[in-house]
Amino acid sequence: TNAPPLDWTRCFFRRLLPDLPAVMHRHYTLDVAAPLLRTQGYVDGRWISAASVFPVLDPATGQELARVSDCGPGEAKQAVDAAYKAFQSWKGTTAKERSLLLRKWHDLMMLHKEDLAKLITFECGKTMRESIGEVMYSSSFLEWFSEEARRMYGDIVPSPFKDRKILQLKQPVGVASIITPWNFPSAMITRKVGAALAAGCTVVVKPAEDTPLSALALAELAEQAGIPAGVFNVVPSSREKTPSVGHVLCTDPLVAKISFTGSTATGKVLLKLAADTVKRASMELGGHAPFIVFDSADVDKAVAGAIASKFRNSGQTCVCANRFFVQSGIYDLFLEKLGQAMDSELRLGHGSDPETTQGPLINVRAAEKVVNQVSDAVSLGAKVLRGGKRLEGSFMEPTLLADVTTDMLCTREETFGPLLPVVRFNTEEEALAIANASNVGLAGYFYSQDVSQIWRVAEALEVGMVGINEGIISTSEALFGGVKQSGLGREGSNHGINEYVEVKYMCFGGLKL
Repeated sequence: TNAPPLDWTRCFFRRLLPDLPAVMHRHYTLDVAAPLLRTQGYVDGRWISAASVFPVLDPATGQELARVSDCGPGEAKQAVDAAYKAFQSWKGTTAKERSLLLRKWHDLMMLHKEDLAKLITFECGKTMRESIGEVMYSSSFLEWFSEEARRMYGDIVPSPFKDRKILQLKQPVGVASIITPWNFPSAMITRKVGAALAAGCTVVVKPAEDTPLSALALAELAEQAGIPAGVFNVVPSSREKTPSVGHVLCTDPLVAKISFTGSTATGKVLLKLAADTVKRASMELGGHAPFIVFDSADVDKAVAGAIASKFRNSGQTCVCANRFFVQSGIYDLFLEKLGQAMDSELRLGHGSDPETTQGPLINVRAAEKVVNQVSDAVSLGAKVLRGGKRLEGSFMEPTLLADVTTDMLCTREETFGPLLPVVRFNTEEEALAIANASNVGLAGYFYSQDVSQIWRVAEALEVGMVGINEGIISTSEALFGGVKQSGLGREGSNHGINEYVEVKYMCFGGLKL
């Protein structure tokens, strides 16, 4: 490629960075309206304290933001009982009543979007621009499912017998345990809860230990919206208490369904726990998304898509591109333009700084994982064209690797960080073979202007979601979910509500017609 030598690149890259030691030691104030900064659990319409608290930290500085009630199995059981009691009346509400409440909740989120975004930025490290985007995305699920609540149609099936009528009726499954990750601390809740409440279910939410403040703010707004007591419950807990809380949420016989977003390894554990009581389960698990650029692609659009997909939330999204495959004819050009785009567009810093495009990783362990993948790749012959260094705290330079091969760690496991490894390929068949050589299949992306190739590749990719000439694909109107070990079920879209209903067959016999 025409990329500059490594030493020069790092020197240039430093000019794009803030004084990170100053960022780490500067005090940033989380200025949020008091009612939205909640630190207690929310159970049965009441704010409850636990016997102990745990700290919530700003990943950019390590500074403590708040201390939150550390709920344990006792509080989790209390929440399940409250949700089960509330279900007995909530399931009897009309679809229109549920619709209006969800829409009011959405409207309150929009009214307070700036404060909700600040909570996201400070507890998970996103830039304010991305956090505002998440709030808009999060609230869209409440709006969408407020509308879907009134379209939960059953069926009347033509009967083979003249004296019988066949009906198929959709009914809510019951109490749903909602276990969510830190990387989308608001949207991963509403995508599940919006569908559950629209269907007539009640929920107990266990937010990630790193990001409970966003979940508790949603509880405050749910209360303001008039969501009845016990319908929406939140039990925050520390890393230490999470296993015992999760055990209650996955084994209690009053829980009818679990919905989880997180790692494949954790999902398997939760499925085993749920098996004894044969609970319904939907799982959105790990991804390892391929990003393929064919010779026919518009290279500039492919570069823009790569930047958007890879570096959103500093590479910490489940659908972010993880393995980049570029055809030989445009390999050098793609790397050159991608490096230039990284130089001009990416800037590290605290998420509250309007110039920042790249915040920190969620913690030091996450940064160390990226460093380990870079070191492994370099030891096996990869070249660092941009970045490559871990900075202070959990900051990591956006990193571009060339001459990557499929035996390197970065192409065999999900990164969850700002590392962009590029593999050269020659034929379409070769690209598909290496793209599909994974036991997970959440999202995949490719760029091509060959219409026949677009149809072939889109159908051949073994993933649940495909971005064709597009790096950002998520929206409430479209389904979300994967194949293989990337999970079970679908969220969002008109399909999402079906994860929270049972279909009952009703046969009316003895009719005189």
